[in-house]
Amino acid sequence: MRKRIDKSKLKLMKKISVVIICKNEEKNIEECLKSVQWCDEIVLIDGFSVDRTIEIAKTFNIKIFQNEWKGFSDQRKFALTKVHNEWVFSLDADERCSNELAEEIKNIFSQNNFAEKGFLIPRKSFFLGKWIKHCGWYPDFQLRLFNKNSVTVKERLVHESYEVQGECGELSNVILHFTVKSISEFVTKINHYSSLSSIEKVSVEKIGYTHIFLKPFLEFIKKFIFQKGFMDGINGLMVSYFHMMTKILTYMKIREIQNKIVK
Repeated sequence: MRKRIDKSKLKLMKKISVVIICKNEEKNIEECLKSVQWCDEIVLIDGFSVDRTIEIAKTFNIKIFQNEWKGFSDQRKFALTKVHNEWVFSLDADERCSNELAEEIKNIFSQNNFAEKGFLIPRKSFFLGKWIKHCGWYPDFQLRLFNKNSVTVKERLVHESYEVQGECGELSNVILHFTVKSISEFVTKINHYSSLSSIEKVSVEKIGYTHIFLKPFLEFIKKFIFQKGFMDGINGLMVSYFHMMTKILTYMKIREIQNKIVK
């Protein structure tokens, strides 16, 4: 547990840059930007949105760059080249920095020295407006606060992440994550993610009955039973089904790609 900070002895805080990557996020971007107004620099990387994302973003005092969308990893790498401060706080457009998290970060960065090169932050995710506490969705620690000189971006098409060389700490307060606002939106999301995942995993063994029938069912059992999704009620049931559907779609798409390669 960290020692209580004597605020009478605080020195200047280390400066923090926020990076947000987005594309067509007019429904989310305003609340996301509002949640990080306490930071020293806000950098928005937009993948040439065709909705009102940029129009809304321009109402804030932030730096906006547009970069052709080539994938999450490339966009995050590009974002790191545009920040001026050594420390970076990374958010997605559908996420918010909670007030409690902002205060926790301010307190830590008011310390004269600390050894950590990055901090893992718990993420509180909502599905159709309800906080999902189980299904492996919480605390779902994410490396989102880090020294840019000690970080690399892990190369993946989906579920890309940052990796820090050095000591990492854990924070107590949360990033708020508003995953989807409708079933149709979630269906679109898992269809897109399963396509990316199938491209990444196309070199796995030949896809057959076991992959398409058994493994998705086991995924449902893991989420709903072993990770206690049933404790989140009907929403936990739906989330568990969606995880199963994602597995089914991924394996079907891998098989489709494999069959085209054979032909």
